[in-house]
Amino acid sequence: MAARPKPGPVLRSTDGSVTPLHVGAWRAEADEVERSLIDELPAPLLDVGCGPGRIVAAAAAQGRPALGIDTAPSARDETVRRGAAVLTRSVFDPLPGEGRWRSVVLLDGNIGIGGSPNALLARVRELLHRCGVVLVEVAPPGAGSVAATVRVERHARAGVQHGPWFPWARVDADDIEATLARAGFESITFCRGGRWFARGELS
Repeated sequence: MAARPKPGPVLRSTDGSVTPLHVGAWRAEADEVERSLIDELPAPLLDVGCGPGRIVAAAAAQGRPALGIDTAPSARDETVRRGAAVLTRSVFDPLPGEGRWRSVVLLDGNIGIGGSPNALLARVRELLHRCGVVLVEVAPPGAGSVAATVRVERHARAGVQHGPWFPWARVDADDIEATLARAGFESITFCRGGRWFARGELS
């Protein structure tokens, strides 16, 4: 009998909820939906929480100036292997080009970085040019918006490996426009390829 595949990594919350992490898609090349979204954004582009760099690499392939930032050294290494520009840095650290970025991208649930979407979007506003745009991927309508403490859990030979706990948040499509408005953005919410997004412009 063939061995059963090990479960994939999950994001576990202190409230007991578990969210599967789709690592295969996260580490793949940018898909058609993502490439179309990038094509609609003004450059230069800053990808916050860029992970393995698929968005930054896709932007570079289109000839668009782009930079990824992520706190994980492994993310830096993978992004560099894709031939894209990256810094190992938090969005709350000093960054090059503050006030001059024309687009900031928060895909893969990265509106949750730091556990406070309001604080994150206030920081994004500081980074953007006065005519800048933020693109946010959100949870589907009805999923609910929450702030939580979470950790990544992975299955390994020795059992489940637990990462450190950290603050995170989720914003759904019902709440994102109000969240963006509090940070001074006028926005629209839309669905593309079965995923939900909001595009905000500074008002």
